[in-house]
Amino acid sequence: MTITYLKRGKPTADRQSDDARVRATVEETLRNIAERGDAAVRALSERFDRYSPPAFRLSLSEIEAAMAKISARDMADIDFAQAQIRRFAEVQRASMTDVEVETLPGVVLGHRNIPVQSVGCYVPGGKFPMVASAHMSVLTASVAGVPRIAAAAPPYQGAPHPAIVAAMHKAGAHEIYVLGGMQAVGAMALGTETIRPVDMLVGPGNAFVAEAKRQLYGRVGIDLFAGPTETMVIADDTVDAELCATDLLGQAEHGYNSPAVLVTNSARLARGTMEEIERLLAILPTADTARTSWNDYGEVILCDSYEEMLQVANDIASEHVQVMTDRDDWFLENMYAYGALFLGPRTNVANGDKVIGTNHTLPTKRAGRYTGGLWVGKFLKTHSYQRVTSDAAAAEIGEYCSRLCMLEGFVGHAEQANVRVRRYGGRNVPYGTAAE
Repeated sequence: MTITYLKRGKPTADRQSDDARVRATVEETLRNIAERGDAAVRALSERFDRYSPPAFRLSLSEIEAAMAKISARDMADIDFAQAQIRRFAEVQRASMTDVEVETLPGVVLGHRNIPVQSVGCYVPGGKFPMVASAHMSVLTASVAGVPRIAAAAPPYQGAPHPAIVAAMHKAGAHEIYVLGGMQAVGAMALGTETIRPVDMLVGPGNAFVAEAKRQLYGRVGIDLFAGPTETMVIADDTVDAELCATDLLGQAEHGYNSPAVLVTNSARLARGTMEEIERLLAILPTADTARTSWNDYGEVILCDSYEEMLQVANDIASEHVQVMTDRDDWFLENMYAYGALFLGPRTNVANGDKVIGTNHTLPTKRAGRYTGGLWVGKFLKTHSYQRVTSDAAAAEIGEYCSRLCMLEGFVGHAEQANVRVRRYGGRNVPYGTAAE
């Protein structure tokens, strides 16, 4: 087996050092918000966004004023994207049904899917206003039936971003806040004098937002641990270097630490892609960001076989995996660790990011080994229930339960069963013994 790295990214130790610095900053910030509430949030907004309005929550008239600034074409495009995302979310929701079954005569078991009661949706908007993130979080929560949806995004050039506000409002947000970064997720999770705390936080963000969600997990639920955007292209000689380079740089422009990895069994394609990346970086308007990301986090991995390509891809468990080979369905059948798959040269990660209908909030940092991305099911809690409807069933289950409890030494547990055996089965089971 031969797996050759033609290009490697930043060493793991360096990445962990970066993470440690972020952790310390976030810990102090969240402590500040917990202790000082609105005052801390305002100070952070002034410091990071130079924004200090009379109120961070937008009124209906402010929402309407922001939406009035959007062109008819842009509004139509937002509507089209939300229609695709809503359609797929509704299909997903319909797949999650409540169940009830009689497992024995008189023993009824079931479960209900109940929406989380309040959700905070964060929409990034610093360097790139992520309008699509409003669709992905707010709209999906709305389809799930969440009764209170709070949404927050940072100001853009000193004011609410009109398209983000429109997307949040149309998607079904009940509260819209112009608030960014750690202060936004901290305020929504911890609560302040003017912001009621939520039960769950969702949405992507920079390293500080992701770390804030990680530290808040437990106090609130979160969708997943989402770090910087990651992309992987799995390709063979059925595609060319221009396509691979374009798709790698299309995600590398997200930030200065966005891993972009090419996995291929073609040395010609590997070297051609690296050359093409250099050509495109000379003309790409976002090259400043993309070049740093590619230099520090880009990798090119040359394999001998498709099986090795598959192994490498599953080990890395990238957020976005674009497959362009002569056996795309084989990868679909055998990939088990990733955020989302994009199959064939006709599709691309940007489709999923913006409009095609699947959700773009996906697991990073190898979390695809144990979780999928944000979807309507993340906003639903599956709760079980039990009902015993006959005396005979109560006595029968009680006998088994009594003996199994005593097997573990739980006498009080056993008595919960025994009292039913005595009451509904007419049997004299001495206190503190197992039913025979």
